[in-house]
Order: sequence, then structure tokens, then C-alpha cells
Amino acid sequence: MSMQIGMFTSGYQRNPLEHCFQDAKEYGYDFIELWGGRPHAWAPDMTAGRAAHLRELSERYNVPIRIYTPEHNGYPYNYMLGDEAQWEDCMRYLTRSMEAAAQIGASHTLISVGHGGHTEPQYRHDRLMRSLRRLAEEARSTGQTILLEPLSPFESNTCTTAAEIAAVLSELNDPTVCTMCDMVASYVQDETAAEFYQCTGSAMVHLHIADSDGRSEAHILPGDGTLPLRSELEALRQAGYDGTATIELVSMYTDDPTYYARCAIERTRELL
Repeated sequence: MSMQIGMFTSGYQRNPLEHCFQDAKEYGYDFIELWGGRPHAWAPDMTAGRAAHLRELSERYNVPIRIYTPEHNGYPYNYMLGDEAQWEDCMRYLTRSMEAAAQIGASHTLISVGHGGHTEPQYRHDRLMRSLRRLAEEARSTGQTILLEPLSPFESNTCTTAAEIAAVLSELNDPTVCTMCDMVASYVQDETAAEFYQCTGSAMVHLHIADSDGRSEAHILPGDGTLPLRSELEALRQAGYDGTATIELVSMYTDDPTYYARCAIERTRELL
């Protein structure tokens, strides 16, 4: 299975950003999925100078930045919750995030579906669609494609399953918005990546690879959990998926991101 594998940089948030590119180059990652948080790449901090530095690192190490993933759906940004002024503020932030993605040469901005709180399902649906229509307009103006990520039920109560994301994309009917599968989010809902792909078809263009304990949203080093990664990835290949994937290691692995980045890609390559 020939799949381009990316490094997610969230685990490096306590390290200089250059370490991400050094390790990605040394261990054979094909691209970077850049975490949009401080201190590295929070969109409101993205001056022309910062963007130029990121592009220079990418060129020096010959590792492209393909995806920009802004920090949102927690504090203080979640387009699914809050009053009109807060919603507008979140729209401005995500627009700025897409502008930052364009500045650093990324083609995709990853936006997930946050928690809608204790509101009625129809209200949550309407708010999601309104948000996506606005974001799609902004994506066109910045030359970005949105990767819409459904989260697990531990993280969101809106649009978490393959069928729900397929219905949203069908209603939205906008090629600027694609989708992706997080293997952990699918696994804890008794779905597989192959089923997600079969449900969403060509709209699925990216994958997050991680292992899972099956009981939480925790993203675990491949091989350390209970998710049958080898059989799932083989089924996804058999289904015809030919998109990209990022190994999504997050805050559990900030103590030694170099070690875990090497271990993760060695195990993932062996699985593939």
C-alpha cells in the first residue's frame, strides 16, 4: 500500500519548530500537518516573517506543509456554541487560519465539528450548515480546500458518524469542503475507515492514523492499543482509497516527540 504519510506537529509544541522538519526528513515522513497553536503557528501570530520562516524550513528540509490544522473547538473558539458575536469571532479566526495556511503554502485547512452543547438537534444542524457555508466562501477566497473532520462522541455531539458526515456534505454540495476519517473516532463508534470511505466516497481525501483503547478519544502510538490497524488499513486499500494520511500523535507524546515520531512511522510503514 503506497500512502503518503505526514507528521502532525502538535507533539512538538515544547520543542523548536525546526525539530519537526529535522525529524520528518530523517525518519522519512512525506509531509507535515502543521498544528496551528502557540508557540509555533497560531494564525493570529502569522506575520509575513513567520510565514517566510516556515516556508524556508519546508524548502531546506524538502518536507512540504500540506495541511494546516488550527486549534479550535475548545477554548476559546467553537463555532457550534456561543452567541452571535462569538460565532462571528470564530468565523474571523478560522478565516485568518485559512489565510495563514495559504501564506505557508498549505493546500488544505483542517476544520473539525465541535460540540453543540445542550441544544436541539435541528438547531445544531442548522448552525453547522450555516458555519460551513460561510467557511466554504472564505476558503474559496483564500484558495484553500477544507478538510472537515468528524470527531468522536467523547468530543462532539454533532455529526460524528460516516453517514452523518456524508449527509452534511450532500446537503452542502460544495467541492471546497472535503472530509477525512480519524481512525480512532470511527473505531469507538464501531465503524472502520473502509466503511467511512465507502460511505463518503471521493469526498474522503485524508486519514488520521492512531491506535485506540476503544473507550476514549485517546490517540495512542500505533501498536499500543486495541485497534486492528493492519486489517483496517488493508481493507481501506482494498476499498480503493488512495489519499494521504497523518499519524496523529498529540499531547500524550510531548515528553519525547522525536522518539515517538520515529517509532510511529516505523510501525506504520510495517503495517502498510
